[in-house]
Amino acid sequence: MELQKLLQGIDLFEGLSDDELAKVARICTEKRFSKGQIITQEGAAGDELYIITQGFVEIVLGGRPASAARVVVNLGEGQVIGEMALLDQGPRSATVRAASDPTVVQAIPRQDFDNLCQEDTRLGYIVMRNLAADLSFKLRHRNLVER
Repeated sequence: MELQKLLQGIDLFEGLSDDELAKVARICTEKRFSKGQIITQEGAAGDELYIITQGFVEIVLGGRPASAARVVVNLGEGQVIGEMALLDQGPRSATVRAASDPTVVQAIPRQDFDNLCQEDTRLGYIVMRNLAADLSFKLRHRNLVER
């Protein structure tokens, strides 16, 4: 599937024009993983967002010791992981592991995204608004589950 078409269906990029989606596609870098390979490690500094373009990943929490780790969700094509890396370079909140062979993702480095937002403030505003809405939803959902 053409990357720009895939981006068009992702909530994070909802509201972007075809030209803006093309700009996002240009800063993406394909990365391939084998089943079981770690894509991100809980606690490590985050500097990239990932878009799953083929296969599946497992989101794993509590990996220390490894026997305490538990898979909390599986994600597949068109889903985004590591989105908080676009906001800060804080530690990753979970480990992400490839669950299929191959697992293919598109990586967007934070610095490249920041540069794109400087060049095209409308694009940056829309993506950040969508990101804020997504994180707000996740936070509210988490708070409801913990009650």
